[in-house]
Amino acid sequence: MAWSTRQLAELAGTTVKAVRHYHETGLLDVPERASNGYKQYGVAHLVRLVQIKRLSDLGVPLAQIAAMEHADEEPDEAIRVLDAELEATIERLTRIRAELAVLLRHRALPEVPPAFAPVSRDLSEAKRSLLMVYSTIFSEESLEAFRRALADRDETEDEFDHLPADADDAAVDSLAERMAPVVRRARERYPSAVDPTADSPRGSELAKSALAHAAVELYNPAQLRVLQRTNELLEQDGDGA
Repeated sequence: MAWSTRQLAELAGTTVKAVRHYHETGLLDVPERASNGYKQYGVAHLVRLVQIKRLSDLGVPLAQIAAMEHADEEPDEAIRVLDAELEATIERLTRIRAELAVLLRHRALPEVPPAFAPVSRDLSEAKRSLLMVYSTIFSEESLEAFRRALADRDETEDEFDHLPADADDAAVDSLAERMAPVVRRARERYPSAVDPTADSPRGSELAKSALAHAAVELYNPAQLRVLQRTNELLEQDGDGA
């Protein structure tokens, strides 16, 4: 009994296109042709095709299926590897679903780290962009300290966010003088906020460089002057960065 490509595909519950692809990748032997030029498949081809489909349905990449042919006598190790990969995939998907649930609950933007979802909508565009930079250069401890500090927002934060680029020296000094005690209290409550780049997984120097570049590009000239003046006030009190 010999089957055509279409019949073989129907028997195995797959497609003619898949059968041809398996031929091209060497997973399925090409059968002999009849005098009319049509391929003639036998039971061995059907068994192999069902095996390929079964392994593929289990999540085995096609590139690994050929290697598993050599595991017929002792398939346990190959199955353990596959099970470990699937476990890792399930854990990753479970984590992603949990993160999506948090983002949906707080209507946060998808690029925002889940821990910041509750406060993300209150942040200015510049601060959200900075947050993305922070998430790549801060350690988990420093990022958590920053998150807690954000939760303690006061009116100076909003004033800073809306400070016009052409603000005069009086406005800059006034805001810096009110921000300095706020920053000081935050540093006292969260010591890692004093130098959040110190334990950066990217290295302190690279983290400081990224932080400086981000501030210059995301804050306007008046905001940068406020930050500089605030730091000067903290240094006068022996609490500078």
